[in-house]
Amino acid sequence: MVLSLSSVNVIQYLYKTGLCSSEEGANVDSELPQASKKNFNVLVTLPEHHKLLVKQKQCIDNDGNPHEFFNEWLFHQLLQRFPVLRNISAIASLVVNFDQEKTILVRHYLKEYFELGSFYQKSLHFPKAIANAIGTSLGALHRATFNRREYQDFMATAPQGEFRYQFYNPAQGMGSIGPEIFGNVPTGALKFYILYQRYESLEAAIAQLAYDWNPCCLTHNDLKLENILVHSKWEQLDNCLVRLIDWEACSWGDPAFDLGTLVASYLTIWLESLVVDSTIELEESLLLAAIPLEVLQPSLLALILAYLDTFPIILEYGCAFVQRVIKFAGLVLIHRITDNIKFHKYFDNSSICMLEFAKTLLTRSQESVLTVFGIRESEIMKFFAKSAQLSQPERENNLLRLYYDKARLRGC
Repeated sequence: MVLSLSSVNVIQYLYKTGLCSSEEGANVDSELPQASKKNFNVLVTLPEHHKLLVKQKQCIDNDGNPHEFFNEWLFHQLLQRFPVLRNISAIASLVVNFDQEKTILVRHYLKEYFELGSFYQKSLHFPKAIANAIGTSLGALHRATFNRREYQDFMATAPQGEFRYQFYNPAQGMGSIGPEIFGNVPTGALKFYILYQRYESLEAAIAQLAYDWNPCCLTHNDLKLENILVHSKWEQLDNCLVRLIDWEACSWGDPAFDLGTLVASYLTIWLESLVVDSTIELEESLLLAAIPLEVLQPSLLALILAYLDTFPIILEYGCAFVQRVIKFAGLVLIHRITDNIKFHKYFDNSSICMLEFAKTLLTRSQESVLTVFGIRESEIMKFFAKSAQLSQPERENNLLRLYYDKARLRGC
């Protein structure tokens, strides 16, 4: 790495790369909290009052992807290369520069938007309109790129001088567990690995999910609530504007995984509010949650109905699509547990509840559709049975326009 960015030299770097017209007047707002230990993030205000988010990769561990920033830049180039995808740029973060040598990515900072995860946490309010907008936006992305070989080939581009292997299949279990684990995780967390290996049905379900993995469109692959932004005036707008940020993990993938990741993010709000005690049975803990599942179900249902309304043909293409979404949600919950063990070094009774529920989603997906969405799979399918049969692949120049060029206030 030639240059290590800091709040001291970042403005000078932007000036030298032509992203800042003058060093005078530009200032560093703050070093932003890092979602991981891999990136240095800093927010810069330019003289014209525009804001840029500058990110630099700090390190790559054994589980890291050295092409993460390149993936986000490649996605931005895809939108520029194929004009028919311009509507998708309305829901994406706007990248302005990628420096491969210094592993630096710069994008516009969306100051009129707020992070959805923080909004839910602070307000404990889960409007269906927001979930509907997310489902519509994600469905538009998947539909626009569905089975398009030219987009798949473009996303397979490797950084200059390097070779890209086949796209990563996220439907992976724990793999082999060796004695080195005793030095990597706290003693209390070993219980997770004991429980995981005890459930043969769980390992079999994950293996089947990996076998059924069906890459057919461009996927974000990290759609947690923290990576979704909502316009601050969403209640006053005809179109509830959302943005999907941090495209570092994007690739050609399975749309059920993106939707399953979103479902898991909503379920985590419920699961992390459980009243957990060794004297209370799991079923009772689920009922005593501070944020009941019934509060989240309207948003979860709005999410999947909006997605399928936008992209109904996926029901024909994917076998038991709704059930696979549920299974991926269970897998993402397990990944969340392992991340907590790896980065935060804890595994407690609430984690055990999350593991048990994740196992149910993976091994009893059909019954879990009712648990998660509040209605049975057959009822969901009734909404789309006719439209799925009548759907035909759309021509490039007939894609549905989902966003206005400028946001409109209601009644204007």
